[in-house]
Order: sequence, then C-alpha cells, then structure tokens
Amino acid sequence: MALTTLDAKTALVVIDLQKGIVALPTAHPVAAVVKHARALADVFRGHDLPVVLVNVAGGAPGRTEQARRLGELPDDWADLVAELDRRPQDHAVTKRTWGAFTGTDLAEHLKKLGVTQVVIAGVATSIGVESTARQAHEHGFNVALAIDAMTDMSPEAHLNSVTRIFPRLGETGTTREIIDLLAQSHPRRAR
Repeated sequence: MALTTLDAKTALVVIDLQKGIVALPTAHPVAAVVKHARALADVFRGHDLPVVLVNVAGGAPGRTEQARRLGELPDDWADLVAELDRRPQDHAVTKRTWGAFTGTDLAEHLKKLGVTQVVIAGVATSIGVESTARQAHEHGFNVALAIDAMTDMSPEAHLNSVTRIFPRLGETGTTREIIDLLAQSHPRRAR
C-alpha cells in the first residue's frame, strides 16, 4: 500500500545507524540510506515532530541455530553516525534486542508525546526495522516505512520485508514521498 497520510503527531524512528552496523556489507549503498535518514530527521525537526535515534548495544540471550556475529566490539561500535546530526531534543534509545520497544522506554515516550504514527528507517530491514515495525503495530501506532532509507545485509531479506511483511504492518513510501506528504499535511509554523 502506498503512503496515504501522516498523522498530526508522527515521529521518526531511525534504527541502528551506528558505526559498527554501517560498516557491515549491505545490499544497498549505506551512504544513501544515511543521507535519506538525515533528510527525514531534518524535516521532522523542522516541523517540531519527534525524532528517535536508536542504537543496539547487545543481543537477546538464548540459543540460536545461526552463530551470532557479535564478539569483542570496538568502543565506538554503538555510537550513532555523525551524519545523523543528533540534536538535544532527539530521544535516544539503546536496545539489546532486535526491536526498539522491548526493554526500552520507547512506547511510553511516544505515547506521552501524543504520537499516533511512526515513520521507520534504518538497518537492517529484516531485523531491527521489521522487528520495530511489528512492535509499533502491536502497540497501536500507525506505521510508515521509508523504503529508500533502509537496507539489509541480504537483498532477498530486504525484498521479503518490503514486499511481503511491511504491507501487513503499515504503509511504505520513499523519503521524497514522506517529505512531500509532511509538507502538505504539516504546514510549517511561522518562527
């Protein structure tokens, strides 16, 4: 489903655009993903809408069939990339699972602000982005996904999320479509 509307109180949630994650090989050029996420963040800030910057600093416990990649990590591995231009009003969330809602204050923070919709971007499409979208949907938020502001380590996994999973959780659109819709539905206040 194409993006149809943005609620009056929509927040941007950027997933795992941090030094250790953006250094991994990805299906799409990560520089373009970061550029689109930054453009979204700038526009959301310009409309006085919430921006949430999420990083991951660990993993959920438990056995898995696939070996975990995380071993000894550099000190700056979880640091957000400078290109996001973090601002004092941005809300930071550090997660230790795939989704940004589990074990964090994200749902409480968004509800306290009156947020009814989230736009999600980041890495990896099929892991952190999809898990956060599922959780947002379960928490009752309307979900929009900025498909050109995300990528995955696997092209097949990215395609599966974008074409099969995301349409069941919300609406998808490009960065340009989201920015244009914000301009139409959220006229800037005189400053």
